[in-house]
Amino acid sequence: MNSYKILVVTAVDAEAAAIRPGLDPDLIVVDAVGVGPAAAAAGTARLLATGAYRAVISAGIAGGFAGRVPVGGTVLATRSIAADLGAETPDGFLPVEELGFGSSVLECDPVLLKALRAGLPHAVTGDVLTLSTVTGTQATADRLADRFPQAVAEAMEGYGVASAAAAALVPFAELRTISNAVGPRDRSAWRMAEAFGALRAAAPALIVS
Repeated sequence: MNSYKILVVTAVDAEAAAIRPGLDPDLIVVDAVGVGPAAAAAGTARLLATGAYRAVISAGIAGGFAGRVPVGGTVLATRSIAADLGAETPDGFLPVEELGFGSSVLECDPVLLKALRAGLPHAVTGDVLTLSTVTGTQATADRLADRFPQAVAEAMEGYGVASAAAAALVPFAELRTISNAVGPRDRSAWRMAEAFGALRAAAPALIVS
């Protein structure tokens, strides 16, 4: 087994606190770096520059696309996609690829993903979208579902963490547990306790060989 540690990056302290208990800090480091792709990229890059890590996992709570993953479910990303990186036009949204300025898609490491799936066989796999603005209407949810037919969840940090991992040549994966359906913003319908419970239950699987 590689002796380097695994780095698990969350957005907020509550997510880190759900993951950290019972894990050996000599094997896995869990740190909260802030909300949004910019904070996630900067925080992950800082951590990678100050330690030796064999993998980076973005983990936390997310919204799930209805009919693709249930509320309370667990998701493993196959790809992390910056869904709002591009340009708005009268004819619709143009992803950054069509502008010739890079890629909005980062693949998760297949070996790392396979190891996580072995520990979380019930998890739903698919694309996880990164957005700077949480979806709050059914119209936006429908547009995203149409644009990304393989998307199972949306969050705010995965692509930023993935970008820092790619720059450091460190394998990346993303794990999310679902607190609510992507769509109209209704805090009363969010099942945070269930999502945090699923995150705690998934934590042991984050230590992979």
